[in-house]
Amino acid sequence: MLRAILFDLDDTLFDHSHCARAAITAVHGAHACFRAVPFEAFERAHAGHLEALHRDVLSRARTVDEARLERFRRLLGEAGGEAAVAAGVADQYRTGYVAARRAVRGAAAALARLRRRASIVVVSNNLLAEQQAKIEECGLAPHIDALVVSEQAGAAKPDPRIFEVALDAASARASEAVMVGDSWPADIAGAHAAGIVPIWFNPLGLPAPAAPAAVSELRGFEPAAEAVDAILRAHASRADRD
Repeated sequence: MLRAILFDLDDTLFDHSHCARAAITAVHGAHACFRAVPFEAFERAHAGHLEALHRDVLSRARTVDEARLERFRRLLGEAGGEAAVAAGVADQYRTGYVAARRAVRGAAAALARLRRRASIVVVSNNLLAEQQAKIEECGLAPHIDALVVSEQAGAAKPDPRIFEVALDAASARASEAVMVGDSWPADIAGAHAAGIVPIWFNPLGLPAPAAPAAVSELRGFEPAAEAVDAILRAHASRADRD
């Protein structure tokens, strides 16, 4: 029986990529040193620094504000800009990111349907206040039973411990759950290692890594009925194998 449906948040239910692109587009256009760099290269560099410094946030080596400031110090250094303006650039990015917040298309409707079938738990490698704000502002809160973040769990995906906390929040066993997420190493491999059926949220149709094999894919949440059926079928296929 399916008792718990676990979801990643960023780029699964919440459209982080849209927010980051809107914010970095504004930053790129507002500063001459950045405009001298082709946008695609600038966006890639930003994403790389974001990923690297986010690990510092998760390990508590830096606060989220310190990591954002350092990110733009690095970008300014690479573009030949002045480090003295980094704080203003970081604030501009943050303002643009928050203004662009939105859910992934169809996510709320799919969650509303799924919650009739099982508990909904969001499992995220991030900070509690940040993820709570995204969920509230995007109208997802009424459809979510619990939020489990690495900050509070003391472990980050793919560590099985954070999945155990999520299962406890739903009073479910691993065999009674599925995990939907966009990150293969964190969400798919992590859930598989924890004994949970993984479902890869893959709207871009990217090729799957070699293992774990035979992972179900979800390309989007619209139409909601089809997305719900795909998630339920993924868990039912485990029951057939077991």
